[in-house]
Amino acid sequence: MRSSALPDSESRPSTAQRPYRVVQWATGNIGTRALRGVLTHPDMTLAGLYVHSPDKAGRDAGELCGAGTTGVRATCDVGDIIDLDADCVLYMPRAFDPETVVRLLSAGANVVTTCGQLHHPASMDPGLRREIENACVLGGASIHSTGSSPGFITEAVPLVLSSIQRRLDRLAIDEYADLSQRDSPAILFDVMGFGQPPGEFDQRRVDHVAGSFGPSLRLLADALGIGIETVSAAGEVAAARARTAIAAGTIEAGTVAAQRITVSAHAAGRPVLSFRATWYCTTEIAADWHLGDTGWHVSVVGDAPLEVDLRFPFPLSRMAETSPGYTANRAVNAVPVVCAAAPGIHTTLDLPSVVPVLG
Repeated sequence: MRSSALPDSESRPSTAQRPYRVVQWATGNIGTRALRGVLTHPDMTLAGLYVHSPDKAGRDAGELCGAGTTGVRATCDVGDIIDLDADCVLYMPRAFDPETVVRLLSAGANVVTTCGQLHHPASMDPGLRREIENACVLGGASIHSTGSSPGFITEAVPLVLSSIQRRLDRLAIDEYADLSQRDSPAILFDVMGFGQPPGEFDQRRVDHVAGSFGPSLRLLADALGIGIETVSAAGEVAAARARTAIAAGTIEAGTVAAQRITVSAHAAGRPVLSFRATWYCTTEIAADWHLGDTGWHVSVVGDAPLEVDLRFPFPLSRMAETSPGYTANRAVNAVPVVCAAAPGIHTTLDLPSVVPVLG
């Protein structure tokens, strides 16, 4: 359905009028949680479900997310989704597909996505940006990238913390993940390189993190009026001091036990904004790194300095079942403001605050 930038909350759909008709796109860890969020949201109804696997096609949406029967059957056909004329698509695929996004927007479907390509339109590939903006105009639709990280922790939280500053020297965001209880040998050892001899950091991983978080830091800089000169990214590894048993296997002494990627936005020749992701399998490492509990730490150096910790208050054994909600819920909660926005690519800066409707 076409977006409408209407001036007051009375014009927005609600359970007293017509709820938002929402399509969930994909049922990975985050998509499944978003699907549950739509099914339980008082102002939303599930209009459709897109799946990548033919094995899931035709199955009830509720079956795929552990909910009751919904009457909505999953499909692998993009045309089926477009024919639904839904208000919004929660687009959470394995990889961002510009052609599909353009089709959805051109057909009039608003899009909220957890893909990171749209956090900072000004630094997007000009051709891609033009193609998406043209589709928004054609369909009268809006699109917005959000999530927990990047998104919540790199945009929403820093904007609140900086609201009490009149001078900002540095804002640094640290994200910590203790992987010692994650029973995923293929991911930890084969993909991430834990337990391997220290060597060159996989540049593809550095580029991926930079591509996701660099634009978000640029958006934050725009909001604060900071002129960014460059954005840099670098990866580092640290070795285990001793042989360590973890849920996924064994980390031998002298092999990679911790790693981190730092993305920094520079102004006046120095880093002003930064995001650093640190993953570790043990705290006994041969490097002078601070390894915080799983969660986030935000440091604000300015005339009103702050140190803020955001921790996940549950055991590491529950991380896999709980953490997807941090990303999925923000996307679900953003649907109303994106549907109400004027056609175009929207960011945290030009949309109203994302506020959940809980009941």
